[in-house]
Amino acid sequence: MANRASRILVVDDESAIREGLKALLEEDGYYVVTVDSGLKAWEQLQVQSFNLVLVDLMLPELTGLELLEKIRNNDIPTEVIIITGKGTIDTAVEAIKTGAYDYLTKPVASDRLLTIIPKALAHNQLVIAHRGLEAKIKHLTHYEDLIGQSPQMLEIYQLIDAVADSTANVIITGESGTGKELVARAIHNKSNRNKGPFIGVNCAAFPKDILENELFGHEKGAFTGALNEKQGCFELADHGTLFLDEIGEMAIETQPKILRALEERRFRRLGGKKEINVDVRVVAATNRNLKEAVEQRLLREDLYYRLCVVEIDMPPLRERISDIPLLINEFIELFSRMNQKRITGITSSCHEVLLRYHWPGNVRELKNVIERAVVLTTNEQIDTKNLPRRLFDNDSDEGGLNFPIGTPIQQVEKKMIFGTLAAVNNNKTRAAKILGISLKTLHNKLAVYKKHSD
Repeated sequence: MANRASRILVVDDESAIREGLKALLEEDGYYVVTVDSGLKAWEQLQVQSFNLVLVDLMLPELTGLELLEKIRNNDIPTEVIIITGKGTIDTAVEAIKTGAYDYLTKPVASDRLLTIIPKALAHNQLVIAHRGLEAKIKHLTHYEDLIGQSPQMLEIYQLIDAVADSTANVIITGESGTGKELVARAIHNKSNRNKGPFIGVNCAAFPKDILENELFGHEKGAFTGALNEKQGCFELADHGTLFLDEIGEMAIETQPKILRALEERRFRRLGGKKEINVDVRVVAATNRNLKEAVEQRLLREDLYYRLCVVEIDMPPLRERISDIPLLINEFIELFSRMNQKRITGITSSCHEVLLRYHWPGNVRELKNVIERAVVLTTNEQIDTKNLPRRLFDNDSDEGGLNFPIGTPIQQVEKKMIFGTLAAVNNNKTRAAKILGISLKTLHNKLAVYKKHSD
């Protein structure tokens, strides 16, 4: 049933097409306004809101593409579907890149149109909802157990809100210590599964056979020592969320079984014959580059695409320095309370050291540093003498790279690239972003270095 509150603007200079679309859409329950030029359409958009604009590409005064550009440049929250003749499909595809939701060729097939419109309107509602969330999120310092108000973290919060109530599987990527499990728990807590269990398992913590037992359980007598039946994590997470941490470390032999459980929502316990049906939402996490793992045949491509419906990439702490003061205050308050101390903050010199450090261990490392400082300090403020020595070692790989004057540019570049790769656990995509070069350029330079070393 169409949503009668949905408003659609039809723009076409051919009267028969305008009236035909109007009749079709009104019959399906939509509120429809028609105009015969792009300029009139723009005037309508100034005085009333529309959820969707159906616009012909070739129009007098203002073309469909020009109208689309004006809508996007003025940040008007409406979806746009381009209608085009066969000879202008290349331009219509270009319109998609500009921000059109989709395009249709003339003559417009009614069944195709009535299939696309509800999807476009649903997307529009999501966009409008996100805009409402942005105003609330802008002032947040806490979001569930996540802390930060940097642009990177605000984007993470919006992604969590967007995916929480969906059925989509989510993969959370990022370096160790960035808070991937906290994101997984936030997704669970924000979802309509929050009354169900949140079950986590670290795929790197178990050998292959034991991991399968952890995930799927076993029947009594399935193997020597199996004196009783055991429920696995898939079963325990029924009607809730299953968090698969370090999914990139899972043995290749186990992956087909995981894939089947994800696709069919059922599995067998080890030694069992009965199929067990489950309703589980899977959230996975990894600090590996999964695309590279697929290329190296360490991860099945079909499992990768099944897991990676939505990807949330957690930024390292060094890329959101503005959040460090918030995290410091939070951890001081936490560990002061735990250790029954009254600590009011940190000295300015201590603050400078903490902001300058590279934080290869990310938020987890900062948390451990503050806990140590709280335990060691005898004053009301944490000073530099309470910080570990490594934070002052500017020559360390974690803190930066030093070069003697006169070092050839090629050597500086090579050391910078390999130093950055080491700092991000060989994640080439993240390294390229930090270095300000394309991933293709990075691969080309690594190939040159390899050739010269052979």
